[in-house]
Amino acid sequence: MVKAVGIDPGTMSMDIFGFDDETNEVIADLSVPRDKVTENPALIIDLLKKIEREVGGIDAIVAPSGYGMPLRKACDAEDWEINLATFVSRQDAERRLRIMGLRELMYRLKRSNLNVWFAPGVIHLPTVPRYRKANRIDLGTADKVFTAVIAVKDHAEYYNVPYSDSRLIVVEIGYAYTAALAIENGKIVDAVGGTSGWTGYLGMGFMDAELAYALANALPEISKETLFRGGAAYIAGIDPRRTDIEEFVKLARKDPRVREGYQAMIEAVLKDIASLLVTVRKPREILLSGRFTRIEEFREDLCSAIRELLEDLGVRANIRTIRRTAKIAKEAAEGAALIANGIAGGKYRNLIEVLELDKSSGTILDYVMLDENTRRTLFEYFTRAHTS
Repeated sequence: MVKAVGIDPGTMSMDIFGFDDETNEVIADLSVPRDKVTENPALIIDLLKKIEREVGGIDAIVAPSGYGMPLRKACDAEDWEINLATFVSRQDAERRLRIMGLRELMYRLKRSNLNVWFAPGVIHLPTVPRYRKANRIDLGTADKVFTAVIAVKDHAEYYNVPYSDSRLIVVEIGYAYTAALAIENGKIVDAVGGTSGWTGYLGMGFMDAELAYALANALPEISKETLFRGGAAYIAGIDPRRTDIEEFVKLARKDPRVREGYQAMIEAVLKDIASLLVTVRKPREILLSGRFTRIEEFREDLCSAIRELLEDLGVRANIRTIRRTAKIAKEAAEGAALIANGIAGGKYRNLIEVLELDKSSGTILDYVMLDENTRRTLFEYFTRAHTS
């Protein structure tokens, strides 16, 4: 019997999911507004300890890990690894962006007496060839790996095949970003991260290198907040802080400008999928997850557009959303709990072995294909704690 808990650090909320693999009882299914976590990271520690008391102990917890690090116990993580997994400039640390709340939470988890583990991002995985990692940092943060884990489990169970026979593309359409991962033989083999892919709801996705050059030279500094702007909401001309995503979908039906932003977002998913079809030529299915997929109108529009794309390309693949046990927590939280179960030797241990999460290694800066001095400068700057 293994009791496992996973945490997904979403842009809008930090979700917690836990289960007992003997009884299949859900022991945690909740969501905490991300702003509250930024204000008080200890809130998550308190919730985990409360869950532990209520269920008589938790065997393993997989925690938010930012851009990730090689799979390891939180208590064994080095300070520089936590700093790099939550890398920000000194100015952004002083502004106390949300990622600083995550950093403080990771430090608190490291010092806690809970059996907490930090997990890798896609770039740390040996299953993705080195050349696909070239000049990439965000191939998919740790929470995208969480989503891939539940996707492989669901795919294998849906088709009654071994995890190692999973062949799919999973797309997560979240509040800030859209990301996609290619899975072949149960392993993540390629991915498009939220800041390296096409347009998300808040974030613009990848940035034209010339735009990056222009911003770096014309402005005193670039904040990581810039990466959360320029997306579909901005194309639509709406204020995402005042317009919820359900209203965005409704407005797209009647407002031409909003429709442009909506179309940009739908098309972005198609482009992410199309790029990964280069890697996985014949996916058995396209699995969808994330906050936007809970909106029926959006889901129907997206599935219709994907179906048309696949038909035009001659690709036969099923399209559906990931099945989940949670009623509140997002898919990634459930995926994190599956990893925790595998770490603790539970019934999903083989799932983690197939994905080779235990063989993760390196850092997010290992594949910057510039001179050694530049890489060293980046490493030295971003492994510092800075001032929060």
